[in-house]
Amino acid sequence: MRVLLVEDEKEMVAALCNVLTRQNMIVDSVSTIAAAEFMLKDNVHDVLVLDRRLPDGDGLSLVPRLRANGQNIPVLVLTARGDLNDRVAGLQGGADDYLGKPFAFEELLARLRALLRRPSSVVPEVAKIGQLAFDFEHREAWVKGERIDMPRREVLVLEALMRRMGRMVQRATLMEAVFGMNDEIDSNALDTHISRVRRKLSDAGAGVTINGVRGLGYLLRETA
Repeated sequence: MRVLLVEDEKEMVAALCNVLTRQNMIVDSVSTIAAAEFMLKDNVHDVLVLDRRLPDGDGLSLVPRLRANGQNIPVLVLTARGDLNDRVAGLQGGADDYLGKPFAFEELLARLRALLRRPSSVVPEVAKIGQLAFDFEHREAWVKGERIDMPRREVLVLEALMRRMGRMVQRATLMEAVFGMNDEIDSNALDTHISRVRRKLSDAGAGVTINGVRGLGYLLRETA
Protein backbone atom coordinates (compact mmCIF):
# COMPACT_ATOMS: atom_id res chain seq x y z
CA MET A 1 0.00 0.00 0.00
CA ARG A 2 1.31 3.45 -0.91
CA VAL A 3 -0.07 6.20 1.30
CA LEU A 4 -0.08 9.93 0.64
CA LEU A 5 -0.10 11.69 4.00
CA VAL A 6 -1.11 15.36 4.00
CA GLU A 7 -0.16 16.73 7.42
CA ASP A 8 1.82 19.77 8.52
CA GLU A 9 2.59 18.87 12.16
CA LYS A 10 6.12 17.45 12.05
CA GLU A 11 5.77 15.28 15.15
CA MET A 12 2.55 13.76 13.83
CA VAL A 13 4.15 13.12 10.45
CA ALA A 14 7.10 11.35 12.08
CA ALA A 15 4.83 9.20 14.26
CA LEU A 16 2.52 8.23 11.41
CA CYS A 17 5.39 7.45 9.04
CA ASN A 18 6.95 5.23 11.70
CA VAL A 19 3.75 3.27 12.34
CA LEU A 20 2.72 2.89 8.71
CA THR A 21 6.21 1.93 7.55
CA ARG A 22 6.34 -0.85 10.15
CA GLN A 23 3.16 -2.19 8.52
CA ASN A 24 4.98 -2.55 5.18
CA MET A 25 3.46 0.61 3.73
CA ILE A 26 5.22 3.21 1.62
CA VAL A 27 4.47 6.71 2.91
CA ASP A 28 4.88 9.94 0.98
CA SER A 29 4.18 13.05 3.05
CA VAL A 30 3.41 16.63 2.07
CA SER A 31 2.21 19.55 4.15
CA THR A 32 -0.07 21.53 1.84
CA ILE A 33 -3.13 21.05 -0.36
CA ALA A 34 -1.23 22.32 -3.40
CA ALA A 35 1.55 19.76 -2.91
CA ALA A 36 -1.01 16.98 -2.46
CA GLU A 37 -2.75 17.87 -5.73
CA PHE A 38 0.58 17.77 -7.53
CA MET A 39 1.47 14.37 -6.06
CA LEU A 40 -1.93 12.85 -6.85
CA LYS A 41 -1.63 13.61 -10.56
CA ASP A 42 0.61 10.56 -10.95
CA ASN A 43 -2.08 8.16 -9.68
CA VAL A 44 0.40 5.96 -7.78
CA HIS A 45 -1.14 6.14 -4.30
CA ASP A 46 -3.62 3.66 -2.89
CA VAL A 47 -5.07 5.86 -0.15
CA LEU A 48 -5.01 9.49 0.96
CA VAL A 49 -4.75 10.43 4.66
CA LEU A 50 -5.75 14.06 4.90
CA ASP A 51 -5.62 16.65 7.67
CA ARG A 52 -8.06 19.57 7.53
CA ARG A 53 -6.08 22.37 9.16
CA LEU A 54 -3.36 22.99 6.61
CA PRO A 55 -1.28 26.09 5.84
CA ASP A 56 -3.13 26.78 2.57
CA GLY A 57 -6.67 26.00 3.71
CA ASP A 58 -9.10 23.28 4.73
CA GLY A 59 -7.82 19.95 3.46
CA LEU A 60 -11.40 18.82 2.91
CA SER A 61 -11.66 21.27 0.00
CA LEU A 62 -9.34 18.96 -1.96
CA VAL A 63 -11.77 16.04 -2.03
CA PRO A 64 -14.50 17.48 -4.30
CA ARG A 65 -11.85 18.49 -6.83
CA LEU A 66 -10.44 14.97 -6.86
CA ARG A 67 -13.88 13.47 -7.40
CA ALA A 68 -14.68 15.99 -10.15
CA ASN A 69 -11.50 14.87 -11.92
CA GLY A 70 -12.55 11.23 -11.70
CA GLN A 71 -9.99 10.32 -9.04
CA ASN A 72 -11.61 7.78 -6.75
CA ILE A 73 -8.70 7.27 -4.38
CA PRO A 74 -10.01 6.37 -0.90
CA VAL A 75 -9.75 9.35 1.44
CA LEU A 76 -9.43 9.14 5.22
CA VAL A 77 -9.68 12.51 6.93
CA LEU A 78 -7.52 12.58 10.07
CA THR A 79 -8.03 15.78 12.02
CA ALA A 80 -8.55 17.50 15.34
CA ARG A 81 -11.86 18.77 13.97
CA GLY A 82 -13.72 15.71 15.16
CA ASP A 83 -17.10 16.82 16.52
CA LEU A 84 -20.35 15.54 15.00
CA ASN A 85 -20.91 18.45 12.62
CA ASP A 86 -17.34 18.22 11.32
CA ARG A 87 -17.62 14.47 10.77
CA VAL A 88 -20.89 14.85 8.89
CA ALA A 89 -19.43 17.66 6.77
CA GLY A 90 -16.39 15.54 5.99
CA LEU A 91 -18.35 12.52 4.85
CA GLN A 92 -20.82 14.62 2.89
CA GLY A 93 -17.85 16.39 1.31
CA GLY A 94 -16.67 13.16 -0.31
CA ALA A 95 -14.34 11.61 2.27
CA ASP A 96 -14.62 7.84 2.65
CA ASP A 97 -13.82 7.86 6.36
CA TYR A 98 -13.23 10.38 9.12
CA LEU A 99 -11.15 9.92 12.25
CA GLY A 100 -10.70 12.55 14.92
CA LYS A 101 -7.51 13.30 16.85
CA PRO A 102 -6.43 12.01 19.29
CA PHE A 103 -6.76 8.49 17.93
CA ALA A 104 -5.37 4.99 18.44
CA PHE A 105 -2.92 3.84 15.79
CA GLU A 106 -4.58 0.42 15.81
CA GLU A 107 -7.87 2.01 14.77
CA LEU A 108 -6.20 4.01 12.02
CA LEU A 109 -4.61 0.86 10.58
CA ALA A 110 -7.91 -1.01 10.76
CA ARG A 111 -9.71 1.81 8.94
CA LEU A 112 -7.08 1.96 6.20
CA ARG A 113 -7.34 -1.77 5.61
CA ALA A 114 -11.12 -1.55 5.55
CA LEU A 115 -10.99 1.14 2.87
CA LEU A 116 -8.92 -1.11 0.62
CA ARG A 117 -11.28 -4.05 1.13
CA ARG A 118 -14.18 -2.19 -0.45
CA PRO A 119 -15.69 -3.63 -3.64
CA SER A 120 -14.00 -1.05 -5.86
CA SER A 121 -10.72 -2.88 -5.36
CA VAL A 122 -9.82 -5.16 -8.29
CA VAL A 123 -7.45 -7.31 -6.25
CA PRO A 124 -8.72 -10.21 -4.11
CA GLU A 125 -7.70 -10.44 -0.47
CA VAL A 126 -5.57 -13.50 -1.28
CA ALA A 127 -3.99 -14.17 -4.69
CA LYS A 128 -2.55 -17.53 -5.68
CA ILE A 129 -0.17 -18.70 -8.38
CA GLY A 130 1.61 -22.05 -8.41
CA GLN A 131 2.16 -23.03 -4.78
CA LEU A 132 2.41 -19.38 -3.72
CA ALA A 133 -0.36 -17.49 -1.91
CA PHE A 134 -0.15 -13.80 -1.03
CA ASP A 135 -2.39 -12.23 1.60
CA PHE A 136 -2.80 -8.57 0.63
CA GLU A 137 -4.48 -7.54 3.87
CA HIS A 138 -1.72 -8.86 6.14
CA ARG A 139 1.05 -8.63 3.54
CA GLU A 140 2.24 -12.19 4.00
CA ALA A 141 3.48 -14.80 1.53
CA TRP A 142 2.75 -18.50 2.02
CA VAL A 143 4.00 -21.58 0.20
CA LYS A 144 2.35 -24.94 0.91
CA GLY A 145 0.97 -23.61 4.19
CA GLU A 146 4.31 -22.25 5.39
CA ARG A 147 4.83 -18.52 5.81
CA ILE A 148 7.89 -17.07 4.06
CA ASP A 149 9.80 -14.62 6.20
CA MET A 150 10.60 -11.46 4.25
CA PRO A 151 11.66 -7.96 5.28
CA ARG A 152 9.50 -5.01 4.25
CA ARG A 153 11.10 -4.18 0.90
CA GLU A 154 10.91 -7.78 -0.30
CA VAL A 155 7.26 -7.97 0.72
CA LEU A 156 6.53 -4.83 -1.28
CA VAL A 157 8.33 -6.23 -4.33
CA LEU A 158 6.32 -9.43 -4.18
CA GLU A 159 3.06 -7.59 -3.59
CA ALA A 160 3.57 -5.45 -6.69
CA LEU A 161 4.34 -8.54 -8.79
CA MET A 162 1.38 -10.46 -7.39
CA ARG A 163 -1.00 -7.63 -8.20
CA ARG A 164 -0.02 -8.01 -11.86
CA MET A 165 0.96 -11.68 -11.99
CA GLY A 166 1.30 -12.97 -15.52
CA ARG A 167 2.03 -9.47 -16.82
CA MET A 168 5.25 -7.52 -17.03
CA VAL A 169 5.64 -4.90 -14.31
CA GLN A 170 7.73 -1.96 -15.42
CA ARG A 171 10.76 -0.98 -13.36
CA ALA A 172 9.27 2.45 -12.69
CA THR A 173 6.12 0.85 -11.28
CA LEU A 174 8.16 -1.39 -9.01
CA MET A 175 10.29 1.51 -7.85
CA GLU A 176 7.17 3.49 -6.95
CA ALA A 177 5.74 0.51 -5.06
CA VAL A 178 8.88 -0.21 -3.07
CA PHE A 179 10.56 3.12 -2.39
CA GLY A 180 9.26 6.39 -1.00
CA MET A 181 10.06 9.73 -2.60
CA ASN A 182 12.51 10.58 0.21
CA ASP A 183 14.38 7.26 0.19
CA GLU A 184 18.03 7.19 -0.77
CA ILE A 185 18.26 4.47 -3.40
CA ASP A 186 21.30 2.68 -4.80
CA SER A 187 21.21 2.07 -8.55
CA ASN A 188 20.96 -1.69 -8.10
CA ALA A 189 18.68 -1.70 -5.04
CA LEU A 190 15.61 -2.98 -6.86
CA ASP A 191 17.53 -5.79 -8.58
CA THR A 192 18.98 -6.84 -5.23
CA HIS A 193 15.53 -7.14 -3.67
CA ILE A 194 14.22 -9.02 -6.72
CA SER A 195 17.12 -11.47 -6.49
CA ARG A 196 16.43 -12.16 -2.81
CA VAL A 197 12.71 -12.69 -3.39
CA ARG A 198 13.43 -14.98 -6.33
CA ARG A 199 15.81 -17.09 -4.22
CA LYS A 200 13.37 -17.40 -1.31
CA LEU A 201 10.53 -18.46 -3.57
CA SER A 202 12.74 -21.02 -5.29
CA ASP A 203 14.01 -22.43 -1.98
CA ALA A 204 10.42 -22.76 -0.72
CA GLY A 205 9.26 -24.61 -3.85
CA ALA A 206 6.72 -21.92 -4.78
CA GLY A 207 6.41 -23.13 -8.36
CA VAL A 208 6.84 -19.63 -9.78
CA THR A 209 9.58 -17.72 -11.54
CA ILE A 210 10.44 -14.02 -11.70
CA ASN A 211 11.78 -13.27 -15.16
CA GLY A 212 13.54 -10.05 -16.04
CA VAL A 213 12.66 -8.26 -19.27
CA ARG A 214 15.92 -6.50 -20.11
CA GLY A 215 15.70 -2.79 -19.49
CA LEU A 216 11.93 -2.86 -19.00
CA GLY A 217 10.81 -4.72 -15.89
CA TYR A 218 9.95 -8.08 -14.34
CA LEU A 219 7.32 -10.77 -14.81
CA LEU A 220 5.98 -13.22 -12.19
CA ARG A 221 4.52 -16.39 -13.67
CA GLU A 222 3.92 -20.03 -12.82
CA THR A 223 6.75 -22.43 -13.58
CA ALA A 224 5.99 -24.45 -16.69
